[in-house]
Formats: sequence, C-alpha cells, structure tokens
Amino acid sequence: MDFDPFVLARIQFATNISFHILFPAISIGLAWILLFFRLRFTQTGDKAWEYAYLFWVKIFALTFAMGVVSGITMSFQFGTNWPGFMEKAGNVAGPLLGYEVLSAFFLEASFLGIMLFGKDRVSNRMHLISSFLVAFGTTLSAFWILSLNSWMQTPTGYYLEDGVVMVDSWMEVIFNPSFPYRFFHMLIACMLTSAFVVAGVSAWRALRNVDGPATWKVMKTGVMMAAVLAPIQILVGDFHGLNTLEHQPAKIAAMEAVWETENGAPFTIFALPDEQSKSNRYAIEVPYAASLILTHDPQGEVRGLNEFEGEHPPVAIVFWSFRVMLAVGGLMLLVSWWGAWQMRGKNIPTKPLLYALSAMTFSGWVAVLAGWYVTEIGRQPWIVSGVLKVQDVVADHSSATVGGTLVGYILLYGFLLASYIGAVRNLSRKPAASLSLNAIGTPQANNKEA
Repeated sequence: MDFDPFVLARIQFATNISFHILFPAISIGLAWILLFFRLRFTQTGDKAWEYAYLFWVKIFALTFAMGVVSGITMSFQFGTNWPGFMEKAGNVAGPLLGYEVLSAFFLEASFLGIMLFGKDRVSNRMHLISSFLVAFGTTLSAFWILSLNSWMQTPTGYYLEDGVVMVDSWMEVIFNPSFPYRFFHMLIACMLTSAFVVAGVSAWRALRNVDGPATWKVMKTGVMMAAVLAPIQILVGDFHGLNTLEHQPAKIAAMEAVWETENGAPFTIFALPDEQSKSNRYAIEVPYAASLILTHDPQGEVRGLNEFEGEHPPVAIVFWSFRVMLAVGGLMLLVSWWGAWQMRGKNIPTKPLLYALSAMTFSGWVAVLAGWYVTEIGRQPWIVSGVLKVQDVVADHSSATVGGTLVGYILLYGFLLASYIGAVRNLSRKPAASLSLNAIGTPQANNKEA
C-alpha cells in the first residue's frame, strides 16, 4: 500500500509538535510556581516551601531537557520536510526563532544550573533571582514562538518579492492581530497544566502515604491556582474566538461544523460531520447558541464552509478537537472549584477529591493538544494563511523515506514519554524525610517532608 508522502510528512510533523508541546506546557507554568515556592520560603522561613522547591526543581529540569531535545528535532524538520517554508518565509521565521534561542533559551539554561546545584553554594537572594530569570525566560520563549505561529495564522507587516516574504514592519509581524489573544490563551493553558500536575502528583503522594507537610502546601497551591485561572481562561478564550471569527472564519466554520452561512446558528454539542454530504449526522444542537457565543448576538451571522470551498480545513477533526478541549477545560474548572471549596482554610481534602486530582494530573496535556489541533489543523490548507499553502512547501521525498522515519519517531517518542512519566512517578513515590511537625505545620500528623 503506497501512502501519499505529503500526508505522511504532515503526520510526522504533527507527531513531533504533539510530543514537543507537552513539555513547555508544564515548564512554562512550573517555573513561576517554583518562584512562588522560593518567595514563600523567603517570606516565612518555613522549610516546607524550600523542600517543595527542591523537589519540583528536579521535575522542572527533566521537563526542560525533554522540551529542548524535542524542539531541536522539530526545528530540523523545517529543513528536511518543509524546505519551501524557510525558502519563502525564512525572512520572518528565521529571525523570530533566532530571537527565541538568543534571548530566552540561554537565559533558562544558564540560571537553571543555579536552581539545581546552588543549595548551600549561593545565597537565597541569588536563588530568587535565578528562579525569576528562568521563569521569565520560559515566558519569553513562548512570546517569540507564539509570535511566529500567530503570524502564520494572521500575517501582517510583510510584502512579497518574487514570491518570497519580505518584512515591511517588524512591529506588525510580531504584534500581528491574533498574537495577544493566542499568547495569553496559551500562557494560561500552561499555568493550568502545571497547576494540575503539582496538585495531581501531591494527591497521589497523599494516597500512597508518602506525603509530608510540603505536599499539602503544594497541592493547595495548585488547586487554588487552577480555581482562579480556569474562569479567566474562559474569558480569554472568548476574546480569542471573536478574533478568530474576524480573521479566520473558515476555522470557526469547521470548529462549529456550520456548512451554510446563517444567522442564529446553533451550537452543535454532538454530531458526525460528513464532508461528502455537507451535513451533520445525529446532531444534538442548542438553537442560536453558536451565534450567541461567537458574535454575542443570538441572531449574529456565522459564515459557513460553503464560502470556502476547497480552502477550508478538514471538518471532523477540528470539530471534535474543539469539543475535547472544551470538555476537559470544563472538568478542570469543576474539579478545581471543588478542591478550592474543600481546602479552604486548613480543611483536609477528602479521598474522592484526592482520587480526582490524581486522575487529572496530566489533563492539561489533553486540553493543550486538542487546542493545538484546532489551531494548526484549522489553518489548513495554508501554512501561512492566504500566502503559502502547505502542499507548495513540502520536500520531495518518497513515501518509504518519510514513512520509515515516522515509525522511528513514534517508537522513540513513545519510549521517551513513558520514561518521563516513569521518572516523575519514581520521584513521587519516595517517602518524605522527617521534619519537626511544629516547624512545618501540616494537617496530618506524619512528620514528613515533601
């Protein structure tokens, strides 16, 4: 059976970016959580916060390393699989990727060493500065990457010269129309992902009776952080949706499976979109809800896929990815609010909550992946919207070449992901060291550390 090398190349890049995004989704938020732990230790002198910092900085370093390795591989694919992209849009992509390495990656890599190995070697003040610079570096890295990605979605500040993209205004390139919404939406998504990771791992430790005073502090930090950020994410997502409706209506039409332009479009809770018949089978709809959500007017117009014949993304995967993202996001909101209510004051969470938090440890990964599938697949058939099509920039490789390397990537990434989760589990199952109960203050009388 001979597969289309173009399709295989797309699957290969999707595999790479899906694996890569898992790690920045944790490290960006976790870096700021580590800074919070260090600040709390500095303010209170409570050793539990320092132990929490030292425990989680190990997981941060592992996560950061995995992100770097997979990011390098992904960068190489621009040359191996998509050389036309760098040939045509390299004047934009090259500098922005370079800025990310020079201004963000070196900052993170340099000061992470102090966070890991600086205990008893540098002052607490230096630890604080290093923690801030690493957290700032992770966010700065996201700034440059999302600026490039947003430009590919909503390109501005350029002109074409012999089919090659030339920069007319760097300010317009960097701060393109979708960038502010995409940046904050992704940043909050990373914060939520890391909040559930720290809360989930802490809940798992509590269930296995290897918890300590810092475990409960970390769990409460993650739960309260998620409880605050989840509703903010809904608001930012609404703004992002309005921006997408204005600049990428074909993506919105696919997300909602709207086949014909209409006023008062319903929101489809469930359906099987059928591109051949251009209809939704077994649809369960809420009348007027899509128009209300997208335009804030129950009679607002939503443009249908009929207006983008031959130039709209595949409908079913975008439609369902969007609903997976919404479902997981809603579950994160409910669980975090449940946890915030139970853990108010010095109350101890119940076992059902601990099981729920433990089960949702990596729920942020599901939401982030689903959101990125909506973003990236929803841009198809363009690699730079309205400027370059994906099929025009792919390398001329055989199916055997692309398929063979794809299988290799899948096997390698499956092994690395299992190893990463196993390493986190191994770190988390170690019993905490004894500490003075009075010095720590914990809801449980088991004198333990983290």
